[in-house]
Amino acid sequence: MSFDLPSYLKAKQPLVDGRLAALLDRETAAPGPLADAMRYSLLAPGKRLRPTLVLISSQAAGGSDELALPAACAVEMIHAYSLIHDDLPAMDDDDLRRGLPTCHKQYGEALAILAGDALLTMAFQTLAEHCPPRTAAACCLALAKGAGAAGMVGGQMEDLAWERGSASLPRDAKTYFPGFEQPHSLDALEHIHFCKTGALFRACLQLGVWAAQGERDGGPDPALLARLDEYGRCFGLVFQITDDLLDVERTSAETGKRTNKDATRGKLTYPALLGADESRRRAQQMGRQALEQLTPLGSAGEPLAALVEFALTRDR
Repeated sequence: MSFDLPSYLKAKQPLVDGRLAALLDRETAAPGPLADAMRYSLLAPGKRLRPTLVLISSQAAGGSDELALPAACAVEMIHAYSLIHDDLPAMDDDDLRRGLPTCHKQYGEALAILAGDALLTMAFQTLAEHCPPRTAAACCLALAKGAGAAGMVGGQMEDLAWERGSASLPRDAKTYFPGFEQPHSLDALEHIHFCKTGALFRACLQLGVWAAQGERDGGPDPALLARLDEYGRCFGLVFQITDDLLDVERTSAETGKRTNKDATRGKLTYPALLGADESRRRAQQMGRQALEQLTPLGSAGEPLAALVEFALTRDR
C-alpha cells in the first residue's frame, strides 16, 4: 500500500493536540483542579485515531483540516470522557491508561467523574461555537447518537450486564440491571461492539463528511455518507477484535494499559467466544468488507484503506 499512514498520523497528531490545548485554554472560568483533570486526560499521549478519522473523512469528501478540526476535537473530548468513566471502579476498574495512572487514580473518583462530565458537554459546546449553524446541528445530532443510549453508552451497559451476569463473578447482573439478560453468542457480542466501539467510529466519519459538505446546497452526498457508515461499522469490529486479542496476547508495558483483565472479569470477548485464530479470521473478513466500501473513492480512499491495515496489525 502506497499511502504512508504512520507519517500521516504523526503529522496530524500535533495539529489535533494543539487545537485541543487551545480549546482548553479558553475555559478560563473552570475551577483549577477541574481544568487540571480535564487536561490530564484529554492531552494524555495517544495516536488521536478518532479525530484523525474525522480529518480523513473530511479529506475524502473534499474538505480541509481546518474545517474539520472542531469536529475532530469534539470527538476526542467524547472519547476522553468515555475513558475516564470506563476506568472507574464501578465500571471497568482500571488503574492504567495510555501508560499513565487513570484519571481517578490521579485526581480521585469525584473529580474524575466531573472531568468526564465537563469534557462530554464541552464537545457539543465546541461544535456549536466553531462550526457553521447547519453543520453544527447535524454534527451534534450524529455525535449524540453515536455516544448516547443507543450507541456507546448503551453498548457499555450491555457489556457490563453480560460481565456481571457471568458465573465467574460474585455479583448478579439482575441486581444491577433488573430484567436484562445477555445471551452468549456472536450476534450478542457484535451488537455490543457495534454500539460500544463502532458507533463512535461511525460518528467520526459522518462528522468529517458534514464538515466538508454540510454548507453546500443540498448538504452532504447521501451515497458517500452511507458508504462511509458501512465502512465505519466494519472498521469498528476490526478494531475491537484486535483490542480483545491484545488483551490476552500482550503485556501492559506493550499496550499502555492493564492486560488479561477481560478474562479475569468474565467478559464476553472474541477470543473467549471464538478462539484467537477464528477471531483473526473474523477481523480479516470485516476488514475486506470495509475495503469494499472504498472502491468508488479511488485515491481519496487510500488513507481509510491504510487505517484498516493499521487496525489489523496494531500492537497497542
